[in-house]
Amino acid sequence: MEGSGETAMHFAVTIIGKDKPGIVAGAAEVLYRLGCNIEDSSSTLLGGEFAMILIVSHEKPFSKTRLLEDFKSFGEAMQLSVFVRTLTQDEVHQEMPSGELCMVSVYGSDQPGIVFRVTKELAERNITISDMNTRLIGTPEEPVYVLMLEAVLPEGMDIKDVSHLLEKLKKELQVEIGVKSVTPVSL
Repeated sequence: MEGSGETAMHFAVTIIGKDKPGIVAGAAEVLYRLGCNIEDSSSTLLGGEFAMILIVSHEKPFSKTRLLEDFKSFGEAMQLSVFVRTLTQDEVHQEMPSGELCMVSVYGSDQPGIVFRVTKELAERNITISDMNTRLIGTPEEPVYVLMLEAVLPEGMDIKDVSHLLEKLKKELQVEIGVKSVTPVSL
C-alpha cells in the first residue's frame, strides 16, 4: 500500500515486553498480513524491556478490534503487551513545528530531576522536543546519566540562546550540557 489517502484508518500501536529476538519481525508480519502500511515507528530498549510505537494505516473499512485480534496470538506467544488507539485525521497529519533543529546533550552524575529540570527550561520557552533518549552508563559505583534531546527552536531563537539559557542549570546540576545545530540534508 503506497502512502495513505484521506480514506485510510490510522492507528497508534504500542508494543511492550521483555526483549527477545523476533519482536520487530513478528509485529511487521502481523501488519503485513493485514495489509497495513507502517507510516512511522520508533523502538528502543528500556532497562531490558523492548518498547515500540508504530503509526499504521489501512484502507477503510477496518477496525481497531480487528487489529487487536490479529496481534493477540503474537503478543501471547512473545509475552508482550499490545495496545492500539484509533487516530483522528487531525492527529495523523500533525505538522512538525518549523524552526532550527538542535541536539541537546547532558552528561553527569546520576541524580533525580535531570530530565525534569532540562525539559522544563525548554518547555517554558516554547521549545518543542521531537525526540528524547536517556541512558545510565558508567559503573554501579559511579553511574553517569546521559540525556539526548532533539529539539525544534521557535522563531527568533538560535543555538546560542539555548546554550545561554541552560548555563545556569548546568552549574546547579553540576552536569555537562552541549547544544549543537542539526543541519538537514536533502536527498
